[in-house]
Amino acid sequence: MPENQHSPSHAARWERAVVVGGGYAGLVTARVLADHFAEVLVIERDPVLPDTGVHPHVPQGYHAHALLARGGEVLEDLFPGLRTELADQGAPVFDYGERISFLLPTGYAPTDPVGVRIQTFTRDELERRLRQRVSAIPAVRLLPAARCETVTASAPGRLDRVRYRTEDDGTIEGDGTTGDDGTTEVTADLVVDASGRSTSVDRWLTEAHLPASAKTVIKAKITYTSACYVRPPQDRQDFDVAYQMAFAPDVPRGGVVLAVERDRWMCSLFGIDEHVPPTDDEGYLDFAQSLGNPRLAEQIKRGTREGEIRRYTNNGNEWRLHHKNARWPERLVAVGDALCVFNPVYGQGLTVAALEADLLGRLLSGLDDRAGLDGLSRAYQRAAARVIQVPWTMATSSDLMWAPTKHPLPARFAHWYNQQVFALAVRDPSVWARFVRVLNMTAPPALLFRPAVLAKVVRHALTRRRS
Repeated sequence: MPENQHSPSHAARWERAVVVGGGYAGLVTARVLADHFAEVLVIERDPVLPDTGVHPHVPQGYHAHALLARGGEVLEDLFPGLRTELADQGAPVFDYGERISFLLPTGYAPTDPVGVRIQTFTRDELERRLRQRVSAIPAVRLLPAARCETVTASAPGRLDRVRYRTEDDGTIEGDGTTGDDGTTEVTADLVVDASGRSTSVDRWLTEAHLPASAKTVIKAKITYTSACYVRPPQDRQDFDVAYQMAFAPDVPRGGVVLAVERDRWMCSLFGIDEHVPPTDDEGYLDFAQSLGNPRLAEQIKRGTREGEIRRYTNNGNEWRLHHKNARWPERLVAVGDALCVFNPVYGQGLTVAALEADLLGRLLSGLDDRAGLDGLSRAYQRAAARVIQVPWTMATSSDLMWAPTKHPLPARFAHWYNQQVFALAVRDPSVWARFVRVLNMTAPPALLFRPAVLAKVVRHALTRRRS
């Protein structure tokens, strides 16, 4: 296990934070909270150990994951040396432009350097490394095989008492009070809901006689089928990622193969609606061979499958609008999929969760000691909504176009504009470089609307119209 490199920037200002959920988002958030709280208790329902990677209640964890460049920067700031640690296991670091075979709906993207560096690895390895790091922080205590029963109020307008039950119906001395029903209750200065898309936050709110937050749901049923393949000895390729983008309405199939740690390929094939990738070897290869980018099928044929072929279905995007809930309680915040679930095809979830954790840390650092934590939860939810808005718009504008009718005007425009950008990108490396920066959240979408790009888009559209 790596030496713990975390050192709090100042003495803890508050006593206890409780994180409900010990997956990726919960671990990154616990690392941030350790700078501000004397104790950070992480309640995880699966029986995880410090060297556990993905676990049963993270079914999407067995599929290909992308950490965008901005997310990589945040994780490296929070966990110094993480990129090198993963690289030592064989997770490649490369320029997004040079080492990706990216098939857009309009053709292959250029392979020129774009100045955006990323790293590819499995979710399993990333989560294992993070759990080891977080477990080594003195202020953090991971409580595995513990189920959060509910979150209640110690005072009006708050949700700050966490009641949980461990597998052995026991507790650890100093945790809190143990009830006759075998549950333990602790009161926290801050509670973080990192329990994922199956969060019970609606029940917590209604049991406290508070309104549940509204939700925005954009359906886009996508099925992932994934497998890991050991690469043949001395396998040398001119790419670390091969990708085919699904794009409404004519490209309902796609896939990605990533070079990951320990000389393997992580492959995920995906399809919209009835285009479901099979889970048997022959059907899996046939689906890959139906794609326009042949490199996915080539690596499947050349590799040796390791483990099962797994399937996961995501029904689309879901955003809990806590920032619009006028009665949102003090002392409770949400991160990761417990706040917003993205269609995984765009690879935004890991990065957005890291940005939310980083945001929470910056807000805590900026608080006046005399004011305390009152007001933090609503300020965080409003600011988190601003973090989510751009990736949400990028994802849902495309997903809305899979519906057969009733496409909203903003989605139609965004889809049309993307088509123009893609058509330009395959022959103009400068346009592709701008798109890559926006995609990786290192630049705002406005970069694609600068006069130089707009002029090219207009010329391209007029030329197509004349022809």
